[in-house]
Amino acid sequence: MSETISPAVSIITPVYNAEKFIEETMDSVRAQTFQDWEMLLVEDGCRDNTVPVIRAYLERTAEKRIRLIQMEQNVGAAMARNEGVREARGRYLTYLDSDDLWVPEKLARQLSFMEETKAAFSFTGYEFADENGKGLGKIVRVPQTISYKEALKNTTIFTSTVMFDLEQIPKSELEMPQIKSEDTALWWRVLRGGRLAYGLDENLVKYRRAGKSLSSNKLEAIRRIWNLYRKAEGMSIASSAYHFCFWAVKAVRRRI
Repeated sequence: MSETISPAVSIITPVYNAEKFIEETMDSVRAQTFQDWEMLLVEDGCRDNTVPVIRAYLERTAEKRIRLIQMEQNVGAAMARNEGVREARGRYLTYLDSDDLWVPEKLARQLSFMEETKAAFSFTGYEFADENGKGLGKIVRVPQTISYKEALKNTTIFTSTVMFDLEQIPKSELEMPQIKSEDTALWWRVLRGGRLAYGLDENLVKYRRAGKSLSSNKLEAIRRIWNLYRKAEGMSIASSAYHFCFWAVKAVRRRI
């Protein structure tokens, strides 16, 4: 029996009603200049044709590096990502939402950056894109590093840009909580212990804004960030308000 060789990178993609975009997302992964990866598509109780689309794609391309994992029922993005993390076999763990796109050099550049900086946690710059995946020219620049205190005022870490080194951060520390903005809550928890997140200030991801109701609904965004301060971090009203003001200013700047 031949020994299974683990890939260098595991890509976690929660999938829910993504039939319109999932093929382009898979294409962007297969187009990576760095090819030693696995992609875990965690299907979260889709009600559209996402699963037939994925199965047809995998049959057509004969792509063995992409695995479809099906949840028994809809459990939400946090639980779907957590299932993907449990199944991941790579040293490096990344996330890619089902409608976002990576530029071909994304993995290669970020892996080199991780090795150069010895980072356990890194993230990159990104560009807002329209429904067709075309860049809108609004590129989000990122700082060299972000500490816990800085991250509380600046939610510039975007999920589809994140990479973790599992030799430095165990899977047990990467479980996302079942709350809205679960990704930001995880970043804060990882950083709370004194780690830094290292920013690669290069535009390597296209963030497709169309259909992202949480991000496009400003009132909902305000509520979920406020709840993170109050519930996830246990901050007082005064401290929450202080940090929220910084968050609001920087959030607006990223979008104009």
